[in-house]
Amino acid sequence: MQIVEEKIILGIDPGTTVMGYGIIRCLSGNPSLVTLGVLKLSGYSGQALKLKRIFERTLSLIDEFHPHEVAIEAPFYGKNVQSMLKLGRAQGVAMAAAMYRSVPICEYSPRKIKQSITGNGNASKEQVAAMLMRLMSIPQTPETFDATDGLAVAVCHFFQQSPVQSEKTYSSWKAFLNDNPDRLK
Repeated sequence: MQIVEEKIILGIDPGTTVMGYGIIRCLSGNPSLVTLGVLKLSGYSGQALKLKRIFERTLSLIDEFHPHEVAIEAPFYGKNVQSMLKLGRAQGVAMAAAMYRSVPICEYSPRKIKQSITGNGNASKEQVAAMLMRLMSIPQTPETFDATDGLAVAVCHFFQQSPVQSEKTYSSWKAFLNDNPDRLK
């Protein structure tokens, strides 16, 4: 009898205007989409209210879907220090919500996420979304790329946790043919 292990991963793309999220279920090593969406924060006045809302929404996602792990995108290093500070706060609040519920957290750089989804660390948001739509069988493009960015973080985390299937190497053709007799014609 084979034991089937289930893991639920919540991926978060933090932001102070829009926070994207995606949740996947991994069953027997196969990821499937549970949900994805965004939290729009432009209607809230002041940074403190936005941070409070990020905390509350992250808690509600954790309470509803019971993820085993949370993966979050790290702020990228840009030239605008104020933007970086705001993103860092948004990330910190989402992390605090996960820690409040004792859910382990993993952090990934934007480049690492793009690399794991598309094979290109400089991929565009459109390329990441297109690859995820194929990979996760998403029927239509979400309203904003923030949702697919959140999903990308969860899928990246899944890929990082999955054992890599390395191909066996051979020292000679004879050794290869001994292991693969059906390949000889």
